[in-house]
Amino acid sequence: MSVTAEDIRSAATALQGHIIRTPMLAAPMLSRQLGCDLFVKLECQQYTSSFKARGAYIAMQSLNAAQRKAGVIAMSAGNHAQAVAYHAERMGIPAVIVMPAQTPFAKVARTRAYGAEVVLEGRNLNECEGTVNALIDARGLTLIHPYDNALVMTGQGTVGLEMLEDEPDLDMLVVPIGGGGLIGGIATIAREMRPNIKIIGVQTEAYPTMQLAIAGKEIECGGETLAEGIAVKKPGNVTRPVVAQLVDDIILVSERQLEWAVGALVEQQRVVAEGAGAAGIAAIYSNPALFAGKKVGVVICGGNIDPRLLASILNRNMAVDGRIARLRIDIADEPGMLAAISTAIGKCGGNIVEIYHQRLFYDVPAKLAKIDAVVETRGPAHVDEIMAALQAANFQVRQLEDSAS
Repeated sequence: MSVTAEDIRSAATALQGHIIRTPMLAAPMLSRQLGCDLFVKLECQQYTSSFKARGAYIAMQSLNAAQRKAGVIAMSAGNHAQAVAYHAERMGIPAVIVMPAQTPFAKVARTRAYGAEVVLEGRNLNECEGTVNALIDARGLTLIHPYDNALVMTGQGTVGLEMLEDEPDLDMLVVPIGGGGLIGGIATIAREMRPNIKIIGVQTEAYPTMQLAIAGKEIECGGETLAEGIAVKKPGNVTRPVVAQLVDDIILVSERQLEWAVGALVEQQRVVAEGAGAAGIAAIYSNPALFAGKKVGVVICGGNIDPRLLASILNRNMAVDGRIARLRIDIADEPGMLAAISTAIGKCGGNIVEIYHQRLFYDVPAKLAKIDAVVETRGPAHVDEIMAALQAANFQVRQLEDSAS
């Protein structure tokens, strides 16, 4: 079936009471930083913390009695998995979820918490397909595909419907692309509501699969990415022609840009997003001239990020911005040195986060040592002030880069 704007409006009616109509909020601090009038659609606050709850429900409510009794199966890196498991539990349908072996623990645990049977297999979604097909043959399960399904795409399109109902004069929409279900549905309704609106998709440099497929090029992709939710090796047959016809451009973002975007959402908007969820912000950050002065709607499509990974990203961003600095200080190995260092840093308003006193493993004379101090600062100028204070106290000091040892 081909998906129409009317199908998406009907899906919006069917979804009432089964999903959250998520907020569409202005982002003033990020707008100032990125140079556009930015609005964020917080699908990270959806049931299961992802837009996937929409399409999964529309596909599952269409099942007949025999299909519901036999059960459903899905392959997913986590967000679609949780959505299928969530609705299956509420609808009394048995669910099997096949997930890549490297799926973050938080996503696996939450999927199991909804009562689904979880099978871990392969390194990405496409490597799960053999296991999925074998389980379908063995158990008579119905596949709820994460994106290559017209009903799923119809449900996802309700995100765009809500965005343009809440902010009808948007100039641009920015949407992450994995298999294409979300952007395909959004583009379908957006073109009917606002024919001249500019629609931009976002993929990672490691997985530019939709971009390559539309260009008719051989698909080459792979590697680790922060945005595992859109790390798809081949786009959907249902979604690809829709994206080719309706989407204006696809931007590729780097891992560093994704990290910045995840951190910026937390610090500037107090929004927790996973890598895929922050991809739209990363695209604006990487191409500010394209969005300058425009009213831009961005889908924050998911918030299922491992807490340890989020903490690491925030610390790494602080290091890049100069708000955390590693200082290596040469000292004489005698009493009072640590106190003198702490005093110099403290008088400047620096906060010592960690400190390492090295005597054994550096190539230094027996009566000397090195101190590695991790210091929280206000920024690069403050780091310079702290280093000057240490030098004034007769210490030799240098700042270490992230890769230094």
